Amino acid sequence: MSQVVRKISCIVCPMGCSGEVTLENGEFKTATGYTCKRGSDYAKLEVTSPKRMLTTTVRVRDGELNLLPVASDKPLPKNKVLPAARCLAGVQVVAPIKEGDIIYENILDLGVNIIATRDLAKR
Repeated sequence: MSQVVRKISCIVCPMGCSGEVTLENGEFKTATGYTCKRGSDYAKLEVTSPKRMLTTTVRVRDGELNLLPVASDKPLPKNKVLPAARCLAGVQVVAPIKEGDIIYENILDLGVNIIATRDLAKR
């Protein structure tokens, strides 16, 4: 039986609690040292299924600006962030755009939409 202990700092709230996660044979066993359940839950997810938000830009045609800031509407698996960003590198939208508009629906079949994070008027 192999046991690994990892130190994980929680990023859910500004307190930034540090704790330890114990894995046995690659399986989550315990999370200790966190001041609340959110910290323990975050640490468990971070070692079993890490996720990240994606923020980037896409090209715009006929807009006030050449680039539109976009973000994922929910976190996606950490190992899919770069493939999703590469996918968005070839995307071009046409102005006008409203904040919250879906720019790319269901990216990489992950159930995650990429949305505009600001309004962008037509040139």
